[in-house]
Amino acid sequence: MENCIFCKIINQEIPSYKIYEDEDVYAFLDIGQATPGHTLLIPKTHVTDIFSYDHALAEKTFARLPKIARAIEAAFPEIEGLNIVNNNKELAYQTVFHSHVHLIPRYTKEDDFSMHFGNHIGQQTTEELTEMAEKIAKQVK
Repeated sequence: MENCIFCKIINQEIPSYKIYEDEDVYAFLDIGQATPGHTLLIPKTHVTDIFSYDHALAEKTFARLPKIARAIEAAFPEIEGLNIVNNNKELAYQTVFHSHVHLIPRYTKEDDFSMHFGNHIGQQTTEELTEMAEKIAKQVK
């Protein structure tokens, strides 16, 4: 896609710090390293976000995650964890509109990366949760 920075990286029009490449995906270091080893995994097919994937592309892209995660862990054996983050649409903090997955190594609780999930247990009744689950389940195709 024209003017897509990730498409330009795939096409080697813009340099990157490549980690892995095959016929379907490209993995490279994020230039804004949240923590050392912060890697992006992108499909070579331009899709805007998770909502644009078909089954085959999802299978090809997400099947590569464990391989890249294991490589990061082997390169940085001192990591204590790994966050895998996929932001979709602007409200969810997506800033580059070519789908990508962040693999963010975690070293300590003070490594300047955090995700916060507030405690919302008990905010919905059993009936509300059941209704929500049924509503979503009906849409799974």
